[in-house]
Amino acid sequence: MPDAKMSPSSVPVGVDTTRASIARVYDAFLGGKDNFEIDREVLRQVATVAPEVTDLAWSNRNFLVRACRFLAGQAGITQYLDCGSGLPTAENTHQIVQRLQPDAKVLYVDNDPVVLAHGRALLEENDKTLFISADIFKPDEILDHPEVREFLDFSQPIALIQNGTLHHYLGDDAPDLVKRYADALVSGSYVVISHFLDPETPEHAKTARALEDRFTHSPMGSGLFRTYPDIRAMFGDLELVEPGLVLCDEWWPDGPRVKPLSQIEECIAGGIGRKA
Repeated sequence: MPDAKMSPSSVPVGVDTTRASIARVYDAFLGGKDNFEIDREVLRQVATVAPEVTDLAWSNRNFLVRACRFLAGQAGITQYLDCGSGLPTAENTHQIVQRLQPDAKVLYVDNDPVVLAHGRALLEENDKTLFISADIFKPDEILDHPEVREFLDFSQPIALIQNGTLHHYLGDDAPDLVKRYADALVSGSYVVISHFLDPETPEHAKTARALEDRFTHSPMGSGLFRTYPDIRAMFGDLELVEPGLVLCDEWWPDGPRVKPLSQIEECIAGGIGRKA
């Protein structure tokens, strides 16, 4: 866990270091350095009920890597709309898909100034990548954005990625939110979702509820653990790619499992839906 504070000169304009950021908290969970004391406080609070909570972030990140390899390698998708992209890591969406589809275009959406600062630097080295600042929970703001419409061709398939984002949406209408995005996509497009999970089993429900309590009462203020039916509803009438909506670590793992999943790893699920 990083313990060094950023110097004032390294803080991008517009960043409020007294409020936790979803992107920076996620960075702290992954052991990154682009976070502040307030973000690390979220990690410390959640760790009081689940010391191995960083497994949650790594299950989420590794699912994204495998999902992107599938989309680029098997599905042949060359356009990506990555919502709530977060801070750069060793394997970002554009790096994964462009390794398999060199001409793939990736549009990242986030509204965290730290993320956008990194994004602008990235643009200098990759002209097939674009960052825009927008609220991912306002689909029309993104779908009608002139830069989005210029960069992506909505007459061709697009992969929409909502990886680890929707559990920060506190409304009851999350399925409607995803549907608004999906309705704008053509046949052959895909929707990727990963989400904190309440497995509703006696041994896991208590952990899920304790984690949710810590997340929502931390400086970040969000982090819902929804059930399988709740998450499945977000895919609407999309066709789920095998193996369907499962634990993130069980979605096409890279090899045989040699040790059982931790209780924390069993509290995040993911899946990919295809628009027929």
